[in-house]
Amino acid sequence: MPEDEAYVLDASALLALLHREPGWDAVATILGASATSAVNWSEVIQKAGERGIDTSQLALRFSELGVEIVPFDQTQAEEAARLWLGGLRSLSLGDRACLATAERAGATAVTADRAWADLDLPIRITVIR
Repeated sequence: MPEDEAYVLDASALLALLHREPGWDAVATILGASATSAVNWSEVIQKAGERGIDTSQLALRFSELGVEIVPFDQTQAEEAARLWLGGLRSLSLGDRACLATAERAGATAVTADRAWADLDLPIRITVIR
């Protein structure tokens, strides 16, 4: 992935990195140019905590790696709803939050969810595995 590009990481991409799952290395190369939605960050904390990981310093650790956690505002919320209303009903709120955040930032959405490769959207998407 080009390093001069901006990226928005889905929870699945951050979790792949955290757990060293397939595709984690692709995420590691773009951390300094990456952000994640607060909605996706909530999912990361939930899933990591569920696996017994101490999440108290996780935001600081990712921040030190260059990942910005960005607020999810009204405009993004409305775009996420429009994606659902437009037929993407199989996508979770977290998925749509990532896509809406990427669209607003003019960034590439990065995910481990292979189903995203088939989405017909005006948003650049990279699937890490």
